[in-house]
Amino acid sequence: MASTSPTYMGLRGRPLSMMVSTVATTGFLLFGYDQGVMSGIIGSNQFANVFEEVRNNATMQGLVTAIYEIGCLIGAMFILGVGDLLGRRKAMIIGGAIMIIGATIQVTSFPGHSPLAQFIIGRVVTGVGNGINTSTIPTYQAECSKTSNRGLLICIEGGIIAFGTVIAYWIDYGCSYGSNDLAWRFPIAFQTIFGFVVCLSMIFLPESPRWLLTHERYEDAEHVISALRGYELGSEETQTERDIILDSIRASGFSGRKSTPIKALLSGGKTQHLRRMLIGSSSQLMQQVGGCNAVIYYFPILFERQITVGDQNMALLMGGVNMIVYAIFATTSWFIIERVGRRKLFIYGTFGQCFSMVITFSCLIPGTTTAAKGAAVGLFTYIASFGATWLPLPWLYPAEINPIKTRAKANATSTCTNWMFNFLIVMVTPIMIDRIGWGTYLFFAVVNACFLPIIWFFYPETAKRSLEEIDIIFAKGFVEKKSYVRAAEELPLLTPEQVEQEALKYGLIETAARGAAQAHGPAGVNHEKAVSEKTEEDSGSHEEVEN
Repeated sequence: MASTSPTYMGLRGRPLSMMVSTVATTGFLLFGYDQGVMSGIIGSNQFANVFEEVRNNATMQGLVTAIYEIGCLIGAMFILGVGDLLGRRKAMIIGGAIMIIGATIQVTSFPGHSPLAQFIIGRVVTGVGNGINTSTIPTYQAECSKTSNRGLLICIEGGIIAFGTVIAYWIDYGCSYGSNDLAWRFPIAFQTIFGFVVCLSMIFLPESPRWLLTHERYEDAEHVISALRGYELGSEETQTERDIILDSIRASGFSGRKSTPIKALLSGGKTQHLRRMLIGSSSQLMQQVGGCNAVIYYFPILFERQITVGDQNMALLMGGVNMIVYAIFATTSWFIIERVGRRKLFIYGTFGQCFSMVITFSCLIPGTTTAAKGAAVGLFTYIASFGATWLPLPWLYPAEINPIKTRAKANATSTCTNWMFNFLIVMVTPIMIDRIGWGTYLFFAVVNACFLPIIWFFYPETAKRSLEEIDIIFAKGFVEKKSYVRAAEELPLLTPEQVEQEALKYGLIETAARGAAQAHGPAGVNHEKAVSEKTEEDSGSHEEVEN
């Protein structure tokens, strides 16, 4: 056995973990760029000169923009079906490659050759790639990170969406002064740079150690753990981390299975798979129906029609300034996520968004340009509140709240929820603004107010917890028949050894995993399966392997 830590790309320990985070972050930078790139293009004359159907047509503009979310939904459903089999690395490589293909299809649309149909196809294809990436990257980051910085790293991913949107907005603005083709082809083509970074880098980076252990690739998992943490291969630290993960796998009933059946998402008992999936998915739903895309996608259009009437240049310029505010406030979560916690940030962000929407609709009621400037303040405060809280948190929370058995599928389900409601909001927002004006923002104010009781009663705190500790919170709440929010408050922070003791106490496992995979032999594997089957019977979630 080697006496030194293994390397990937010549890196080990902290430098390797930073490289993993950099590539994962680039994937979300690409997501943010693609989310914002259409906002400065869809209403421009240069774009309408090629795609005449969108000129002064709010419904068609909504369709061209929102059809991207349908592709994202398809990509997320793809991961829901085969993500456990593919693994995190392969999924990210495939997602990046598909986004490059989709962007190429879009920029090669020319008049006289059904350009709008081709452009829509390209939007859908790009969306498929993004759906694959956004369903996979948070899980990959969570499974490769240490407990102490998991929240920070995934919040950086979520926050970097804002930086991608900023880049898109300002490239849109700069290209608007160029030729007709440059004005929209270059901004769309530029995203391929990020796609290549993700694809090429993931070829050389490690697979998630938790995914490797669920597929009984013990030696590979130890190799990755040693490399990510900077431990010597075969060291006690490596084996301890491996054993804690194995305990979690045994508790979830995943041992020996290559893929989790979808019906596992519907089980309860000590593992509470259904509840945890619904909590994670609800955060993505609330992110979308809270009105974020009514501001992000259509900010320039809102300004041009209701605040800087007829001045498209000023509308685009203010949109770019709004995105800078968005990016600045997105970084605040990086510094407070572990200190303040998830629950409080959800609550603070909801108050901020609700109050901002109240300001916006109140100032639009008089219908004067002077009053509408107050609405601009509301939009700015909204995007600041959203960027600091609701932007990153729904990408972090599902990735950590779900157990290892259902994490990939539950995270894909939450991402599907995001894209379904993203499509709905992006599609109906221009129609709502056209038909009911300020009532659009009244609607979003009321919706945000409805979030508060859901967060207060159902969202347990997960800050500073290992992924395996979160399993203990739900087992404790189930066994002791108490609120899971209260269970999280009562459970102290645990050491790896205490996690194993608590798992035994609440019946998640029957024996410790110490040395379970030491021999890497059939006997150890069979023992794991036997314990797994017993655990499933006890929790009422006896599932068969998916065909």
